[in-house]
Amino acid sequence: MNLNYFISKRIQSENRKSFSSIVSVIAIISIAIGLMLMIISFAILDGFKNKIKDKIISFGSHIQVTRYDINNSYEETPVNKNSFVYHSKDSIPGIDHVQVFSMKAGLLKTDEEVMGVVLKGIGKDFYVNKFRPNIVKGDFIDLGDSLYSSEILISQKIADKMKLDLNDTVSMYFVQDPPRFRKLVVKGIYATGLEEFDDLMILGDIRLNQRLNNWADTMVGGFEIYVKDFNQLDAIADEVYDKMEYELQLEKITDKYIQIFDWLKLLNRNVLIFLILILTVACFNMISTLFIMIMERTNMIGVLKALGANNNQIQSIFLYNGVIVLAKGLFFGNLFGIGFCLLQYYFKIIPLDEENYYMSSVPIELDWMVIAGLNLMTFILITLVLTIPVMVVSRIHPIKAIKFS
Repeated sequence: MNLNYFISKRIQSENRKSFSSIVSVIAIISIAIGLMLMIISFAILDGFKNKIKDKIISFGSHIQVTRYDINNSYEETPVNKNSFVYHSKDSIPGIDHVQVFSMKAGLLKTDEEVMGVVLKGIGKDFYVNKFRPNIVKGDFIDLGDSLYSSEILISQKIADKMKLDLNDTVSMYFVQDPPRFRKLVVKGIYATGLEEFDDLMILGDIRLNQRLNNWADTMVGGFEIYVKDFNQLDAIADEVYDKMEYELQLEKITDKYIQIFDWLKLLNRNVLIFLILILTVACFNMISTLFIMIMERTNMIGVLKALGANNNQIQSIFLYNGVIVLAKGLFFGNLFGIGFCLLQYYFKIIPLDEENYYMSSVPIELDWMVIAGLNLMTFILITLVLTIPVMVVSRIHPIKAIKFS
């Protein structure tokens, strides 16, 4: 058996009511709380980022391509489906899906209420699985083989303002010359928590917009592109831009909703500052704990030196003690940190104001690589810091230490 480790274990088992033992418990609690808060912080941060990104992307995709037009209205100049962009998935590996869309502004009218909205026309190529998590009531519209579907999806906000429910019929008047209107049926209700969508957008059949605009079946308002890896968005956008027709313009989701993505970047910075503060406190507590252990065992250090033990051997004894305290802190930090995250993930115990935070409860996303990285970083950093107090051992003289009491 390793003699240094054996002595370290004996020190741990003896005098459990000593002052250093109490300080060790405090150090364990400090490390556990620190790691727990770091795990929770990163889980919430990743949850927020991914939840908000998923909501935005489910409605607006990663990249939107339309015909270049100085007109700032919601309606677009049509583009032909035979464009390279619509078939770009076959030539650009990073693209996951491409779909068509069109916008049509109008007034939604019931017997009691009138509201300005934008009908986003979608086709059979719409990425339904991306959008389905937003549906809170009813089902997705049926884009059958008829002339066009009269079914629509409206937001919960619009439904509340207009006093509409599933299967209700509502009239929509379209702003054009001459004005036209259609009777539409509410097939489902969605909620993203994002004002940009919930206050304005309804989903309907793109064929309805084509008929109202007198477009051919091959003409659409634009294309929406989904990428496989969000981190490759800029590179893929550049490649699409280089290959698409000259009369088209491209807009990335990070540019279109820049205020939201800037807010997410700010969250990253805040968590980094929080991480540095927690690690600083944990390191300070471990240094203090080991100093106290060394002071309490000064007499023992003198005896060991008198018996021929060198500084490295004695230092390793206290390093073992520090690492044991650190390991216990990491264990309990993981236990309570991951435990809390799982409770929040499954039972939604902490609610949020959806109008301010875009979601009804604190989101959680556990990334096991991040958790492993936090554990490894904490272990390595604090272990390195522990070398500072154990250097004191080399300054202790045997005779003075034996007399020390």
